[in-house]
Amino acid sequence: MSRTYRRAALVCGLALGIAVAIALLPGHRGWFDVGVYHGAVNYWVHDGGQLYDYLRPGTRYGFTYPPFAAVCMLPMALLGWYPTIAANLLLTALAAGFLLWLLVDPLAARLPVPRWFTFGIAVCLFAALNPVRDTVSFGQINLLLVALVYLDLWLLERGSRLAGIGIGLAAAIKLTPAVFVGYLLLTRRWRAAVTAVGCAVASTLLAATVAPAASLTYFAEAMWDTGRIGVLGYISNQSLSGLVARWDPPGPDGPTWLLLVGVVLAAWAWRARWAGQLGDDRAGFALTGLAGCLVSPITWVHHLVWAVPALVALAAVTLPWPPAGAARRRFRFGVGAYLVLVSGLVWLWSVDHRGVLGFVGGSSYVLVTLGLLALLPIRPGRPAVPTTLPERTAVPAEVPDRTAVPAEVPDRTAAPATVPDRA
Repeated sequence: MSRTYRRAALVCGLALGIAVAIALLPGHRGWFDVGVYHGAVNYWVHDGGQLYDYLRPGTRYGFTYPPFAAVCMLPMALLGWYPTIAANLLLTALAAGFLLWLLVDPLAARLPVPRWFTFGIAVCLFAALNPVRDTVSFGQINLLLVALVYLDLWLLERGSRLAGIGIGLAAAIKLTPAVFVGYLLLTRRWRAAVTAVGCAVASTLLAATVAPAASLTYFAEAMWDTGRIGVLGYISNQSLSGLVARWDPPGPDGPTWLLLVGVVLAAWAWRARWAGQLGDDRAGFALTGLAGCLVSPITWVHHLVWAVPALVALAAVTLPWPPAGAARRRFRFGVGAYLVLVSGLVWLWSVDHRGVLGFVGGSSYVLVTLGLLALLPIRPGRPAVPTTLPERTAVPAEVPDRTAVPAEVPDRTAAPATVPDRA
């Protein structure tokens, strides 16, 4: 019982310390982005304005997502400001809870401590991350998109024919999750890829039916205007384009950026396909999220919640504890990557990022993302279940776990050594 009390005290103390740090440290965003969503939807619905003409008062920021995202946000037109914030926080918490359950539970099952203790520590470490803090403080939808995509991971691991729906919806809400269709194609999940594309197209057509003028404006103009999103060289842009823009401020250098994008996509395709062949979809999804952040023209700090699955996957390969050899090196790299993403290091150069130190420090999140993409271990996992095939033939009840045991050996405990155990 005393051990349980000590564990509970550790979790409570860690949670309190992180909460106090978040409350006192600078970096509060005042739910700026959910204010843009709320203002744009109300301007569109109640004031009769055009969705993409709206700018938040006193700023140059307006609605940047596809029209389907605005259709999903229509309930905001019925809510006041504070109920909108509460709804955003509730949905974000639900998405975070699903992600932590999906990602951390396999790790928790392997640790010699109670599950509640592992999840308590995981929640605290998750909340401390700079991208997570910014997602909550801005009122962003990042965690909702990650949860939709990882719903498909859950479905794929169970061989469900519904796999692809989450990626399709996420891609219709925001374009960048469409990179996960590439992963489905690389791993030959044809049915899931078709489902994802079909769901994205159907959602987009639904939005075009509800808001034809907004759809035309978005796909003809707003989608191609990167100036609506922000300045490429701004310190919060932790993508390859931001890296190049800070290296050559008068630029940015388009050919250099395209070269780096090509290298990253090639590395991702090679590693992601390998992960799919080994049945390690968790590593494959994590690598795809990292690649999406790197090649996107704009990846704000809060978008790097896509790195969370990679950090969890890296932690999983250090087990059992204490780590030794290669596992110890991976643990040290994972701790270093985590501490950088917690620290808010890039903001030290928000005013002036000139010089080598400014370039490295101001782009440290990009460098961590590149390191995770290159070094994330891939391990043999459960065989991939192709969603294009029918369900497996039922196995006889008397041999529930083996599909190739000879009929003359009904007793599994006496199976000859030539019959491999594949359970």
